[in-house]
Amino acid sequence: MDLAAKVTSKGQITIPKEVREALGITEGDQIVFRVEQHRALLAKTPNLIDLAGTVDVPAAKRGMAWDEVRRNTRRARAEARR
Repeated sequence: MDLAAKVTSKGQITIPKEVREALGITEGDQIVFRVEQHRALLAKTPNLIDLAGTVDVPAAKRGMAWDEVRRNTRRARAEARR
């Protein structure tokens, strides 16, 4: 699907309705742009709440404080670099 949009004097564009519908973009959604050479790719970013429960967490790690998760991850990465 190739669709055009005009850039305003403020550098804004309106995402065409067909693109919004195809990507499921609605008001308030976050969009990410990736520039690759002379092209920009647009994607809807996932809502992290919608991802809840989609990743299996080992029983031993459930309920672990986030600070502890980060410390353990940093320690494991440092050890892997040795």
